[in-house]
Amino acid sequence: MVETLVNFLVDYGYWGMFLMAFLAGSIIPFSSEAVLSGLLVAGANPLQCLIAATLGNVLGGMTCYWLGRMGKMDLLERRFNIKQEKVMLWSEKLRHKGSIFAFFAFVPIIGSVIVVTLGYLRSNPWLVCLFMIMGKFCRYFIWMTAHNYIVG
Repeated sequence: MVETLVNFLVDYGYWGMFLMAFLAGSIIPFSSEAVLSGLLVAGANPLQCLIAATLGNVLGGMTCYWLGRMGKMDLLERRFNIKQEKVMLWSEKLRHKGSIFAFFAFVPIIGSVIVVTLGYLRSNPWLVCLFMIMGKFCRYFIWMTAHNYIVG
C-alpha cells in the first residue's frame, strides 16, 4: 500500500512532493524522502524538488508549532499521541535556549515534540520558521546528495 501511495504522489510531481512533505512535517509520520527519491529517479528537477520538499515540510512543522501555541495539551495527547509529559520535559530544556532548536525539527520522533514545545512556550514564530527552514533544507539537500551519489 505504501508503494502505491508513493507512486501516486510521484505521478503528481512537485505537488505530490509538497503534500507528502507537509504531511511528514506535521504530526503524521511518513517518509517524504521516498517520494523525493522517486521524483529524482523519474528525472524531476532537483532544485524544484528541494524547494517543494522544504516548503511543504516547513509548513507542516509550523502546523505543529501553532498546535502547541494553542496550548490544548489534552487534544495533542488524544489525537496526535504527543504526551504532555514530553512537552513539559522539553519545555524545561528549551525555555532559555530559544527558537534555534527549531533547526532540529527534522529529527524523527522528537522533531514534532520540539516544535510543539516551542509553540507552547510562545517562541518567536518568525525565528522558529527561519531555523526550521535551515534545518529541513539541509536534511533534504543531504538526502538528495546521498541519493545522487548512490544512484549515480
